[in-house]
Amino acid sequence: MGDDPDGVTDPAPEGGDPDGAVVGPGASRTGNQAARQGSWTADPPVTPSPPPGLLPRLKSYEGHPAAVSATGKDPVNLPMIRHWCEALGDTNPAYTGPDATAPPTMLQAWTMGGLSGHTGGRAPAYDELLALLDESGCTSVVATDCEQEYLQPLRPGDEITFDTVIESVSDRKTTKLGTGHFVTTRTDVRVAGTLVGTHRFRILKYAPARRPKKPPRPRPVVNRDNAGFWEGVEQRRLLIQRCTACATLRFPWLPGCAHCGGPDWDTVEASGDGTVYSYVVMHHPPFPAFDPPYAVALVELAEGVRMISNVVGTPYDKVRIGTPVRLEFRAYDDDLVLPVFSAVEAVETAEAMESMEAVEEGA
Repeated sequence: MGDDPDGVTDPAPEGGDPDGAVVGPGASRTGNQAARQGSWTADPPVTPSPPPGLLPRLKSYEGHPAAVSATGKDPVNLPMIRHWCEALGDTNPAYTGPDATAPPTMLQAWTMGGLSGHTGGRAPAYDELLALLDESGCTSVVATDCEQEYLQPLRPGDEITFDTVIESVSDRKTTKLGTGHFVTTRTDVRVAGTLVGTHRFRILKYAPARRPKKPPRPRPVVNRDNAGFWEGVEQRRLLIQRCTACATLRFPWLPGCAHCGGPDWDTVEASGDGTVYSYVVMHHPPFPAFDPPYAVALVELAEGVRMISNVVGTPYDKVRIGTPVRLEFRAYDDDLVLPVFSAVEAVETAEAMESMEAVEEGA
């Protein structure tokens, strides 16, 4: 249940950093690389201690029945098989016609009680076990996996019975979700007394982790090559380098011109208008100080250069290539201001609302 410390990231757009969003030249990397460089240290989840003597009490339920000689609410039937196959897009001809069999993976479906539950066969041990876990603080639950073994096919008209046993309760485990215990049940499914399949189902009953305080956003790395850029940001100005020899604009900031090699430069202030040239939506791994999912865009400025930044004020799933955006400067704390972009439509809507509020206040 542990997380891969390096995770999987969406490929960044051209010029991007695969470890996360980079805003402006020389900005520090975020996420795992920042952790490796010592920018921040991610604290483990804070979880409560278990009550004394809990584990032996939990283990005492192993081997106890959860259901005895329970019956399926419906016989194996073609309508349910058809609905299952349509939902999964399974067109196997073995599941249709007069000689149809049920898909093997439907094994659990024939044992399920639906919203009304089963009227008989349920034993109290499983409910008692879950109640004990609730009392210990493990009030949340997530299904983790299942294992199935198929011994013979099920056919329309088969009436199934099943017995379920609490097979195991794990020692206390800590996961990213929180700390708790894995509970595994085994269900033996029979037709006319013959075992046709076995279904193991595992859940995690856990106490949700209390997350540590969100760390500050990573700081940009400022050096002699990009110091002028960050000085401009402090003044709420987005400055682009311009070679004084050939007038080529360049971004991010560099010590020399890549076009002619000239070392001298001055600056041009960006108008703030641009369009989304490319983008990714970051889902995983989650980086401290960032709240996924969020959009990281390669923005083409009106002046022709491109820079990577976040698109804010617009739902991440509404960002598109070609979306017009406008520059704004956002203060993330007392010491950090970064250039970000908002969709023009969102900016105009906000400005219109502010104008209406001003008119109403004046009236």
